[in-house]
Parts: sequence; structure tokens; C-alpha cells
Amino acid sequence: MAKKESKTAELSMEQKLKYLYDLQMVDVEIKKIEMLRGELPLEVSDLEDELAGLSTRISNLEAEVKELEQAVATKKNEIVESQALIKKYTEQQNNVRNNREYDSLSKEIEFQTLEIELSEKKIRQFAEEAEKKKEQIAEAKKIFEERSGDLEVKKQELESIVSETQIEEEKLRKKIEKIEKHIEDRYLQAYRRIKSNARNGLAVVTIQRNACGGCYNKIPPQRQADIKSHKKIIVCEYCGRILIDEGLKDL
Repeated sequence: MAKKESKTAELSMEQKLKYLYDLQMVDVEIKKIEMLRGELPLEVSDLEDELAGLSTRISNLEAEVKELEQAVATKKNEIVESQALIKKYTEQQNNVRNNREYDSLSKEIEFQTLEIELSEKKIRQFAEEAEKKKEQIAEAKKIFEERSGDLEVKKQELESIVSETQIEEEKLRKKIEKIEKHIEDRYLQAYRRIKSNARNGLAVVTIQRNACGGCYNKIPPQRQADIKSHKKIIVCEYCGRILIDEGLKDL
């Protein structure tokens, strides 16, 4: 770190400004590559999130259908048990010794008959719910297939663009590393801060028609003269961008 600061401190302010401008120009080239990719990375990410959500929904619905089908099976077993009891109680009625025993068995038969009716009602409800959920599963799977196709297309588009621009981007990022070695940390941090806050990502701009190339506010003649002297870093008093004159670009 100290070695870097020693080297950068030896540079003239004009050279420092030129390195900041060169850094900005390389950043612009990288931005162009990112713009070429457009919204594809975000679209791919959104589709992946949507597919993950659909997959979870399908799994949950399938689990719910399984529970409903199990509930139907349980109720069917209960019906079989109730039918067996009704048969048993009916046979016992043929051997009762008095009306009290007969009435008691009749009540048991009536109760089991009601249990069968209730179970049949529950079976219909569970079956209807299961059918609705199966329809939801089918719809979700259809959407899943469609989105999967969309994702594959987007991924191929993105991979194609990345493969075409990857080498160029790697060269540009290596160029950035070389340039940054010539820039003092305080200026580099300031550059990054201004860049992150700027709407168009430009931290270093030229004077254009006597105005700031970033926010287009007029720059007084004396301030323009100071900028052209390259003796210090001057920022726009309106937008905070670093200002340079057109002449510095050709140095």
C-alpha cells in the first residue's frame, strides 16, 4: 500500500486526472457490454425464482393430495368396520331376551348407520378437495414447463452474449487493474463513490459547451480556466462529478 502511494504521489496532477479519465472510459466500455446483456441476467434470475416457487407449490399440493387420499382410505375402512358392526348387532337382535336389549342394539345399529353416512360425506368432500388440488397441480406443472422453456431460451441467449463478450470484458477488467495502480486510494474511493451516486455511472466528465457534461449546468469562465490548468481536481458544484477539459483526453 505504501509503495503504491509513493508511486502515485510522484505523478503530476495532470497525470492523475488523465488516469481517472482513462478509468472512466474503460468503465464505460464495460457498461456497454452490460447493456448488451440488457435485462437478461435479471430475467434469468426471476425465472429461476419463479420455477423454484412453482416446484415448492407442486410438492406441497401433491403432499396435500396424498393426505386427502389417505383420509379417504381411512374413512372407507371405518365404513367397513361400521358395516361389520351393523351385521353383528342385527344378528344379535335375533337372540335378545327382552325389549331393552333389542332397543339397545337398535341404537347401536342407528349410530353405526349415521357413522357410515358421515364417512361417506367426508369421502365426497375429501375427493372433491383432492380433485381441485390435482387440477391446480396440472396447471402449475403446465406453467412450470412453459417457464422452463422460457428459462432455457433466456439462458442460451445470455450464454451466447457472455461467450462473445467475455474475452473483451476480461481484457477491460485487467486494464482497470493496471490503471487503478496509478491512482491514489483517496481519489479511487472518491471516484467510486461519485460513480455509484451518478445516474449514468459517470464520475469523470468533460466540459461541453461551457457546461458540466454530467448535469449540464453552466460553469463560470474562471472555473473553466482552473479546470484547464490541470493543477487540482475540481468537481461540479451541482452534481459532484470530477470535471476535465477536452484537451486532457488527447494527452
